[in-house]
Amino acid sequence: MGTHMRPADGAMTLAEMKEFASFPAATQRYIRRSLDVGLAREDALARWSRDVIESASIMAQARIYSRLDHIRDLVPDDSGLDAVEPFLSPLVTVSAFDLGQDRLNSFGAYRFLYERLIGAHVRPWLPAAFCAAAALPHLHPEKRRVLLQSISEAAATAPGWSNREPVFFPEWVDKVEARLPN
Repeated sequence: MGTHMRPADGAMTLAEMKEFASFPAATQRYIRRSLDVGLAREDALARWSRDVIESASIMAQARIYSRLDHIRDLVPDDSGLDAVEPFLSPLVTVSAFDLGQDRLNSFGAYRFLYERLIGAHVRPWLPAAFCAAAALPHLHPEKRRVLLQSISEAAATAPGWSNREPVFFPEWVDKVEARLPN
């Protein structure tokens, strides 16, 4: 059974890589940085900080992202309203931070990041969290308009969501100088 799954996994990985490549360079950088912070992959401050402003942003992101473990534990299994408040409130807060950093410029980029930060089981909740965070007054009205217009009707009204975990997790790649053979 495992051998039959590999071509599909390869096709999905390629599709996820293409989606990531479609994002602007600043969005790609922010997603990689956010995954390093949120998944504790690397020393994000040492790797991503270019100046004191970015250092402060990464430290603030680490404080906000400390809620991710709690959020991962609270993802509701169904649409029962009793479980929504303790889950959605911190998810909207973390989402509002990320959207306020002005690097995630669409629902697609937001979804790409959050599927990896939290897991596939968060997909049904992402449109609501994104719309709530994108409508908050801390964002400039024009930014709110652009973000809210980026979510498609299909994404906002999907009757169901895949539970397949993402397979492509973009990472930092050091630049390698090409050397010609002698």
